[in-house]
Amino acid sequence: AEGLGGCTSLAHLELTDNAIGDEGVGRVATRLRECTALVYLGLCGNAIGPAGARSLAEVLGECRALTHLNVAANFDLGVEGVGALAAVLGQCKALAHLNMSRMQIGDEGAERLAAGLGGCAALTELELGNSEIGPEGAQRLAGVLGRCTALRRLHLQRNAIGDEGAAALAEALGQCRALAHVELAENDIGDEGVRRLAEVIGSWPSLAYLSLQSTYTSRITEEGLQQLAAAGLQHGGAGTRVVR
Repeated sequence: AEGLGGCTSLAHLELTDNAIGDEGVGRVATRLRECTALVYLGLCGNAIGPAGARSLAEVLGECRALTHLNVAANFDLGVEGVGALAAVLGQCKALAHLNMSRMQIGDEGAERLAAGLGGCAALTELELGNSEIGPEGAQRLAGVLGRCTALRRLHLQRNAIGDEGAAALAEALGQCRALAHVELAENDIGDEGVRRLAEVIGSWPSLAYLSLQSTYTSRITEEGLQQLAAAGLQHGGAGTRVVR
């Protein structure tokens, strides 16, 4: 961390899988204020908890050039840590890619995150896969994602949003006309959720990929597949991927 001092032209900082913990990220954070050109910050898999998240949140708002933030797989971050980071996301006006996947944030964490995403007008990619988000969390996210009109890629695979969550997302994402890639695999989505998604697919002229894959038992029947076909999508296998 001491070596970062004076690195005013540093654009890319990758510290993934270094187990630096709260103390380490705190030391890094103290130097980030000097990295005014920083565009990418990778802190995936570093055992960061709430204390480390608070240290990071204190300086993130000053990283005006930041476009990519990856804090995935920090399993100790918890709802409190997510909330601390979410509270400053709106200050990162250039933020385009946010990865908070594999952290089991749950519905409460999704609610905290949603509160901060509303100010991320430049967001083009959001990764929240494998985060234990259920229907309620999906509804909270849906309430704000409709304002992220630049969004092109949404990753929500391996959660538990179900038909209710899929319906909420479908209604909100109709505003996101730039969407090209939507990953909803392993979410216990059935025909009703598919129907609601099919109704808005026409609002996504750039859509090239939609995954509703289910590795084990799919709840999508032939009726659901027909609805997707009617929306102009080609089916790629039983209950799996559909592409335009």
